[in-house]
Amino acid sequence: MEFASQADRDYANGAFIPGAEGFVPRWQAEAAAFRAALGARARLGLAYGPGARQRMDLFLPEGAALGVMVFVHGGYWMAFGREEWSHLAAGALARGWACAMPSYTLAPEARIAQMTAEIRAAVAFARGQVAGPVVITGHSAGGHLAARMGCADGAEGVVRVVPISPLADLRPLMATTMNETLRLDAAEAAAESPTLLPRCAGVEAHVWVGGQERPAFVWQARCLSEDWACPWTVAAGRHHFDVIDDLADPGSALMEACLGGP
Repeated sequence: MEFASQADRDYANGAFIPGAEGFVPRWQAEAAAFRAALGARARLGLAYGPGARQRMDLFLPEGAALGVMVFVHGGYWMAFGREEWSHLAAGALARGWACAMPSYTLAPEARIAQMTAEIRAAVAFARGQVAGPVVITGHSAGGHLAARMGCADGAEGVVRVVPISPLADLRPLMATTMNETLRLDAAEAAAESPTLLPRCAGVEAHVWVGGQERPAFVWQARCLSEDWACPWTVAAGRHHFDVIDDLADPGSALMEACLGGP
């Protein structure tokens, strides 16, 4: 297995996951089935801004929602959208929470700083749709954006962030070939790295990562937990593609970390 650089190897996920090619079709099928089964409680394609990808799907529980959990998707800021992940709202809905899933403008059309601003706008929109506390979670690049919402310059109304396998220090990514698309420079990498930014006072944080992930992702998660002085969990046996599965299980430890507090 050859890579252009050690940095590319460090941040390659699918190359080290058996059967990686089967995950995206499964996610897409499960997400579509979930939306169809939810019927009118799935409010799809809500605009939170003027951009073509500034759209959100909002999934509602039976009865009045206790609050809203926002899930921000991954894809190295270059791929995917809200549509692949709908089924992961099941855990929140079963616990009586609404779940908002925004898309956002991807690279190279947008830089990461713009994506941060878009997710901030998405959170504000979600707060306008659902009363109560706001919890932000997200996976990989979405874990980065979730963590950014917990920074001092993040989103208002957030009580907890649970970044899953987050890219919390962006500086190593400048050495990867994907930076030809991301266009990170030293200033933006520093300004957008949660490890280098203070956590907002009053916002709780719990970092989550799979035990079978690439060492670079375990390192990223640990660094964020250390710099933010917050708990972190290493989920035994989970890799980068299945570490998010427990969001669909209302009784999982991951969902407890997201919604189990006061």
